[in-house]
Amino acid sequence: MADVLVIGYDPAAIPGADGDALRAALDTELARFGEHGIDADAALVVHDGSAGAVLAGALTERAWRVVVIGGGIRKDEGLLPLFEQTVNLVRRHAPQAAIAFNSRIGDSVEAALRWL
Repeated sequence: MADVLVIGYDPAAIPGADGDALRAALDTELARFGEHGIDADAALVVHDGSAGAVLAGALTERAWRVVVIGGGIRKDEGLLPLFEQTVNLVRRHAPQAAIAFNSRIGDSVEAALRWL
């Protein structure tokens, strides 16, 4: 079974967003990975001092084949430092993993499948 880690911005920390709906969409997408025979998990971060430790812990949990970095981290110019930190932590802690990018929560499976 392929192991995929989806890294995303914590929906509960997005001002004005419906965090519960976004988390439900993520849970649905994680279940969709299972339908494809893929074992997937998520690491959710916020733009504060905790992101590095959260990501390092998740990235070293197992030998991930693919790490999907979500659009919530990549698309907001104010989160550029977090995006850079994320990419460099993947390189350091999961060098065997392909890095993929989704355009929205609902296409994370397709992003990972491009590299599996």
